[in-house]
Amino acid sequence: MNNSFVNTGRLLGAALRALLVLTLLTGVVYPLAVTGIAQAFFPDKADGSQIRADGRGVGSALIGQQDYGLDYFQPRPARGLGENTVNTRYKLILSGATNRSADSPELVRWVEEAKAKVVEDNSTAGYRVKPAQVPADAVTSSGSGLDPDISPQYADLQVHRVAARNGLSVGRVRRLVDEHTVGRTLGFIGEPRVNVLELNIALRALAARD
Repeated sequence: MNNSFVNTGRLLGAALRALLVLTLLTGVVYPLAVTGIAQAFFPDKADGSQIRADGRGVGSALIGQQDYGLDYFQPRPARGLGENTVNTRYKLILSGATNRSADSPELVRWVEEAKAKVVEDNSTAGYRVKPAQVPADAVTSSGSGLDPDISPQYADLQVHRVAARNGLSVGRVRRLVDEHTVGRTLGFIGEPRVNVLELNIALRALAARD
């Protein structure tokens, strides 16, 4: 009986020591090591890929925003996202998709409404957008609803409206889009894209100079 009690105590002691060692390694040493390496070699990514303007962080290059007026380039729609009801003061946005099938009548109606709005918003006195010009990313949300990028085609479609509302030439705004267009990763992964926040920061700076 005494031997059994002693053996049990030894096993519990060994288990406790293993727990403490593993907790120290995986809960303290490993996170500190990873954080240190990330800060040393990838500080921008480690800090959330922040985009800065006027000396302060204004967003992340990885997360899209929705609060742009028509003076600026518009992001992809975010239909399907909901507000965080726990923290209504800051109106945190949840990640999520529409969860509608491709043949859903509701989704078809959303796309048709979005296309009509894109045509209306981006048509100017001297330039009329045709429905056939509207790319898919202008009328559909991404899987997360937080895509920070749009296609060069959608950015180009918005050039006339942005130029007119900011008193800029179409050529200058189009060059701005070209300067902020990023090609496929490694030349073959993904599609060419334009980060909306970075483009709008550059647009504001350009408009302020004129």
